Amino acid sequence: MSNGLIAVIIITIVIVGAIVTKRCTEFLFLGSVLGAIVLFGKDMPMEYVGILQEVVGDPDNVWLWLVCGLFGSLIALLQAAKGTFGFQRIIEKICKNERRTMLASFILGILIFVDDYLNVLTVGVCMKGVYDKRKIPRESLAFILDSTGAPVCVLLPFSTWAVFYANLFYSEDAVANSFSSGINAYIHAIPFCFYPFIALFIVFLFCMGWFPKLDSMKKTYQRVAETGMVYSEASKKYNMNEPEYTGEGNVWDFIIPIGLLIAVGIASGEILLGVLVAIITCLVLYVPRKLMSMEEFFNSMVEGFATMLSIFFMLVGAFSLANVCGQLGLTEYLIDLAKPFLSASLFPMLTFLLLAVLAFVTGSNWGMSAVVIPIMIPMCVALNANLVLTMAAIISGGAFGSHACFYTDATVLSSNSAGIDNMEHALTQWPYVFISAGLSCVLFLIIGTVL
Repeated sequence: MSNGLIAVIIITIVIVGAIVTKRCTEFLFLGSVLGAIVLFGKDMPMEYVGILQEVVGDPDNVWLWLVCGLFGSLIALLQAAKGTFGFQRIIEKICKNERRTMLASFILGILIFVDDYLNVLTVGVCMKGVYDKRKIPRESLAFILDSTGAPVCVLLPFSTWAVFYANLFYSEDAVANSFSSGINAYIHAIPFCFYPFIALFIVFLFCMGWFPKLDSMKKTYQRVAETGMVYSEASKKYNMNEPEYTGEGNVWDFIIPIGLLIAVGIASGEILLGVLVAIITCLVLYVPRKLMSMEEFFNSMVEGFATMLSIFFMLVGAFSLANVCGQLGLTEYLIDLAKPFLSASLFPMLTFLLLAVLAFVTGSNWGMSAVVIPIMIPMCVALNANLVLTMAAIISGGAFGSHACFYTDATVLSSNSAGIDNMEHALTQWPYVFISAGLSCVLFLIIGTVL
């Protein structure tokens, strides 16, 4: 049995086990340990420790740990100063019913377009209290956050996604010879990025009440109708430290830090800097006015940072699994499986499917794109397939992975920002996600045949 096939089996065990038990983190680590046993045999313990050290110490991952942890600190400070209450008091006058509340989340998700992390974390803290007030399931908030994260960023040529993909595409000779710049190539691909367009359209219909509540999402609405609980028993642990809404609080204690977070994040292109500026702003705003003492300020920071530890462990498990599966040759195995079916007309659709599967099973949308692009672009040229459509398929596949995989960073952040269990979020949004993916496949097949 090839190592690539073993990696597929391990990933299947992880996905099935997590869905059945609704225990994600444990199965991620189990999968990475099983893969390490196959790779290293009796040397597995020491080699696995090395993988964990590599994952935790990777500069990109350290950046992610700091962003998530410090954002938890910022949220805790906003709550302790009751700034979130002030914002909720204002916005609930506008969001007088379910449709307006969900549409407000959708619009905010589009407006904060520069980065999916900034989008998901900011809108979540803005809207969570209003959802509770209007008795709307938190799962619907998580679905909207996730659906306006990567799908929005993908469709705009001045987001972090655009910069990333533009640089990757332009490193290929075929793209560099056809377009004046990487961003120019990316802009040409945007109209054919079917998955993010469809995903956004479906979530808009959902917000308007024109798309049916499906499967697990339908059950969440039944739970609220029967019990009044906006989140399940399994999600209670994520909301134990939230203060009870009293209607007090100054809205400026919320707007000024969050406004600076967004402004600095967009202007500098560095979310971590934006979070740090927002925390320093909270210090200047809250302590001199005696909203909290210096000790209370730093205690809130530490407690808020600690609330993000569950994300840390889940992502360490996900990245370790991706590392092990990469060494097992999962990517090469799936590409070899797809090769016999390649043709010019089918190539864009198969490219979308391949990257969607790889991004989903590894939880690494950008990482898989970086691996696949140097393979698929030359193959596209060799088959005389449509280059622009193929680039759009790669972008769409990455967006699907970010949106659909239950252990990718964006999905984990969406569930955490909405204050619900990660597997519950994944299961409630999957029907909508897979409908979008199915329609995208059809469009890539049709357009690939016509062009």
